[in-house]
Formats: sequence, structure tokens, C-alpha cells
Amino acid sequence: MERITDYFPQFDEGQVEAFARMEELYRQWNAAINVISRKDMDNFKEHHLLHSLAIAKVVDFPAGSSILDVGTGGGFPGIPLAVAFPRCSFTLCDSIGKKIKVASAVAESLGLKNVETVNARVETLGRKFDYVVSRAVTSLDNMYPWIKDSFTKAVICLKGGELDDEIELCARKCGLDRARFFRTDLSSFFDGEYFSTKKVVIFSK
Repeated sequence: MERITDYFPQFDEGQVEAFARMEELYRQWNAAINVISRKDMDNFKEHHLLHSLAIAKVVDFPAGSSILDVGTGGGFPGIPLAVAFPRCSFTLCDSIGKKIKVASAVAESLGLKNVETVNARVETLGRKFDYVVSRAVTSLDNMYPWIKDSFTKAVICLKGGELDDEIELCARKCGLDRARFFRTDLSSFFDGEYFSTKKVVIFSK
């Protein structure tokens, strides 16, 4: 966990232990229900843990914030963020039952009282959250109509590749102000080839 503590010296011993335990739990569950590819599992800390925690490098969720993780899969970025922000509440939503089963089991094993998991399509939730987060679920113009009535502050997405055209298309199709999209390269705070094309995109109300 040295790489985690190097990048996030603010995490306490309990949080670092939870991150270490997280990898063990995902290896156990992935043997039974495959939600992470073998290549990604072999690079768990970089491809899943650090990638999810990139959001914590650009956003400091205030205590009491409610966060919806759209298309969470096995629990990313929601579960690492729930460890990083124990005073916030996280709702992890995915339409695929086996993925939510894994996310629920991992959250329970880690004793995360600030995590709720929901097996549903996000547009059927009918609830408001302060923030929405996601990790490479779909294009921004596809996702925004699903969550446009679900957040009050900002949408924060982990994306890869060139995003100018995607952001432009989303702004045009969804009637959004292009100036409200902010982009940060993950390579500005994480080392390694994996992060060279990865970004955090924020759309703020």
C-alpha cells in the first residue's frame, strides 16, 4: 500500500488497512463471479483502486454529502471513495445483479456503513443526490439524460482518451453550457503509463 500512502498521506491506518483488505476480497469474489478481467485483477491497485481514488484528488466531498455511483459494476469508484470519505453516503447502482452482489458483499465485509447498493437502472431511482460519479460507463451524451434529475451539484466521470468531441456533443445534445465542463489529466498527479490518457471530467451545475 506504499503507493496509496505516497499519493494520499491523509489516509489513516484504518483506511489503508481497508484498501489492502479490498484487494483480497475482490480476488476471492472474482474467482466465483467474474467482474474484473484477469489483467485488471493483476493490476488491481493501479487499474481499480488508484483509478477510483483519482476523484479524491480533484474533489473533496463535504461531510454529509450524498453520492450516486452510476454503473458501479463490482463497486468502482464507489467503494474506494466510501473508504476515502467515511462521513459521506454512497449509493452504488447497477442494473446487473451479479455485479451488485459482489459490491454488496465487499462493502459488508469491509464494514462500510456509508454504502447502499441498488440493483436497478439509474433512471428509475427517482431520488436526488449531491453528486453523481461514474467510471467509463458510456458516453457523456448517453449518460446525462439518465441522471440529469438526480444531482444538485456536479457529475464527476472517470474517462479515457481524447474528450473534446464527446464533451462538445454532450453539451449540444443535452443543452448544457460547454464552459461548465472541467477536465483534469490523471497524469498530473499519478505516475505510470496507465494514467497517461486517463482523465476526470466534471460537469458542475
